[in-house]
Amino acid sequence: MRTIVLDTNCLLVILPSISPYHRVWEDILDGKVSLCVSNEILEEYEEILAAKTTPEIAKAVIEAILEIPCLKRVQPTYFYQMIVVDPDDNKFVDCAICGNAELLVTNDAHFDVLRTVDFPRVEVIKLQEYVKLIEI
Repeated sequence: MRTIVLDTNCLLVILPSISPYHRVWEDILDGKVSLCVSNEILEEYEEILAAKTTPEIAKAVIEAILEIPCLKRVQPTYFYQMIVVDPDDNKFVDCAICGNAELLVTNDAHFDVLRTVDFPRVEVIKLQEYVKLIEI
């Protein structure tokens, strides 16, 4: 089973049932993919979802995430500070490293810097590429 960290921008895109990327959300809910999150990531998910939708929808999504059978909760103990341009993005990198995630799925260009770092290695993939990967 693949373990992924999902950036907030991708979570927003996979939730609507009409989204071409909704299968990713279904795979997570069905336990086909292990979602790796930290408390800090969950807080960001809820904050952004509440701003883009409603607080009730945000709460429902967080509750659904917390009930995922293959949820991997991580509390990073080391902070790598690999993204300088937007330090807030480092929570996803730290979670991926400490949670031993296979992939960090994001459409945010700030994460491209990780492609140049040899250690610790974090595999970054765009949502579109990830969907193609799981269709194979």
